Amino acid sequence: MKILVIHGPNLQLLGKRQPSIYGHADLASINRDLKRRAAARRAALTIVQSNHEGEIVERIGAAKDRYDAILINPAAYTHTSVAIRDAIEAAGVPAVEVHLSNIYAREPFRHQSLIAPVCRGQVCGFGAASYRLGLEAALALGKH
Repeated sequence: MKILVIHGPNLQLLGKRQPSIYGHADLASINRDLKRRAAARRAALTIVQSNHEGEIVERIGAAKDRYDAILINPAAYTHTSVAIRDAIEAAGVPAVEVHLSNIYAREPFRHQSLIAPVCRGQVCGFGAASYRLGLEAALALGKH
């Protein structure tokens, strides 16, 4: 099984940026944990982080027939990117949206996800564990 993991804008700052909201885990430790868990389940991960919407759209667009699932934290693009939403819908690859914070307990503009309606599910509010839970969901989706 192959899973594409996409970290959106500013996630390279994890561990330094607003730890009271995003926690103390940095992106490297989250990626190590995901790789370890995937390997234990005999799954391969391709992990990318980008601050650029177009690059994320291109990665998703190239996912069909290459990946069994997508695990995505679109970060701020969650609330603004019709392009990422449309790419996920067009790719035909099951996707799971994840967020470290509970976006519904934050500022009102963060309460709407443009991405969630084209994903199989969403996990948010559990810090780095959101990624672990999302990975489990993605692994389950890829089997169907």
